[in-house]
Amino acid sequence: MVASTTVKLNTGAEMPTVGLGTWKSKPGAVEHAVEFALKNGYKHIDTAAAYENEKEVGLGIKASGVPRESIFLTTKLNNPDQRNPAAALQSSLENLQTPYLDLWLMHWPAPMTKGGKADKEHDWLTTWKDMEKLFLENPDKLKAIGVSNFSIKFLERLLNEAKVVPAVNQIELHPSCPQQELVDYCVSKGIVVTAYSPLGSDNSPLLANPVVKKIADKYSVAPANVLISLQANRKGVTVLPKSVTNERILSNAKIVDLTEEDISELHAIDKTAHFRACYPDWTGWGSLGFPDCE
Repeated sequence: MVASTTVKLNTGAEMPTVGLGTWKSKPGAVEHAVEFALKNGYKHIDTAAAYENEKEVGLGIKASGVPRESIFLTTKLNNPDQRNPAAALQSSLENLQTPYLDLWLMHWPAPMTKGGKADKEHDWLTTWKDMEKLFLENPDKLKAIGVSNFSIKFLERLLNEAKVVPAVNQIELHPSCPQQELVDYCVSKGIVVTAYSPLGSDNSPLLANPVVKKIADKYSVAPANVLISLQANRKGVTVLPKSVTNERILSNAKIVDLTEEDISELHAIDKTAHFRACYPDWTGWGSLGFPDCE
């Protein structure tokens, strides 16, 4: 396999394969991380209203001096904002100090109240239709829309009624959660998959896994590079390593081409050591259609 450097969206836009993730990246640290990443070759930054760091991400983009049009910027609609996505979009644009988003995702198909409970009176599909309307009516503000944490079951329901096919589905992907069936389904529908938690979370057992270490030794790279490269070697997949330290930000960008055998060995880890870093039941909406969460 040869790792991609960009992946084409169904809008025709090119999305850089490796992006800087900012989940759990705190204000104070994230500004510098974004600035440093952009000054050192990253062209793709991923944030979310729920991360409560959009303002700082915007400051980091400005401080980098990199022209806005050279950056692929993603943010996400927060669960408690599903009843009013227009206001949420405006808030994200203002916080990020940007006139437009390259990609705006529904963070979870899980409407919630401002108090953090499941909003059972609201249907996420209504929110998607509102997002479609905003996308179609505001091409100057939204270059693409998509989803995150969507299972096949939920995508089938969406595609049955959608006017706009999501450009992206951002999901947890790593050797202990490869979700190949979901990836294949997305690719078959022209939906790019973005991998979050490619290392399997902070202090992940995958970093010490003997298969990962063996392949890392083979290519003279760190185990983290193998885990990030695994996603970059999958067809139609982009990946979001996250860090706020300069050294890690630089090293995470080193992608190696893996063989089919390497990929098979890595994906076989799931058979004996399956786990997720982020289960969907925290939303109050149960498994959200993910078979391993039912």
